[in-house]
Amino acid sequence: MRKCYMFTVIVSAIFFLSIPMAIAGKINIDVNCTMKPGGSEEASIKKFKEIVEAKSNGRLEVRMFMSGQLGKENAVLELLNIGATQMSLTGGNFRGMFAKAYDAVAIPFALENWEVVKAYLEGPIGDKIKELAQKKGGIIDFGPQKRSPRIMTANKPIKTALDLRGLKLRLPAVPVWVRVWKQLGTLPTIIPASEIYLAMKTGQVDAHENSLVSPYSRKLWEVQKYIINTNHVFWPWHWVASKIWFEKLSVGDQNIIREAVDEARAYGGQVEDERESFYIAELKKHNMIFIDPDMASIKAKAMPAIKDALAELEPEAAKEVDRLNAMY
Repeated sequence: MRKCYMFTVIVSAIFFLSIPMAIAGKINIDVNCTMKPGGSEEASIKKFKEIVEAKSNGRLEVRMFMSGQLGKENAVLELLNIGATQMSLTGGNFRGMFAKAYDAVAIPFALENWEVVKAYLEGPIGDKIKELAQKKGGIIDFGPQKRSPRIMTANKPIKTALDLRGLKLRLPAVPVWVRVWKQLGTLPTIIPASEIYLAMKTGQVDAHENSLVSPYSRKLWEVQKYIINTNHVFWPWHWVASKIWFEKLSVGDQNIIREAVDEARAYGGQVEDERESFYIAELKKHNMIFIDPDMASIKAKAMPAIKDALAELEPEAAKEVDRLNAMY
């Protein structure tokens, strides 16, 4: 069934994208993203479009496809691999698919803050991830774009690790996340994102974790009272391109794209910070209470699971985590 679905997606995409790719010498660059318009993702892609079209005098034309118009994240990665689309602002799935032994970013509480995550992905381990992404997935990774940290919402105050015991926590089906939160004494509950509000309203779950856009967009102040600043995962966006497509471009056009991506990543991070401040203000208006918990107690409780997950990585990746956490 899945193979049939993917065949349909790929054939449809090739047909759609073949509607003249080059008219009067123009080169179309389709940039895909699963997120809806209105966030830092769209803002950064618009900035990329502005820069690319200006530097190429309109010869390179960027077309934006938001809301997963060409498919979900993994489907678009397959399209990139075969050269059926050009670029994507994508999540971190490709790291787990092609460079799992180096993906410390996926481990909750392992990387202390955004500066550590950025340094990890832009340093020697990031270079290894890029190498494997090209070799195994046929994609070129231009680097990470800031995304707000994941926090918790709950129907009771969470101040120490003890408060997590027996908490029914909604989680996505990410095995390492489930392991770490189980270690903390919660009762992980896997339910679709679309059912979060109802699950809270009916008591199926007591809490959930996500970035602040989640409680804001879902109006969770109607069913939850507390926001816990755990900042346990920084899950960045990545700018990626099809290797097949990119290597056919001239060096000059490749440089235009690389420079535009760098500017767009920085701009997207700035907009993300602005949106984060907006969400905080709006959630406070709806009487949600923000709590800075005792992170030392939480990390100490989670540490056996964190260490187990780090031990599954290549030794140099785990060493880099320790080095960067000490540095930042």
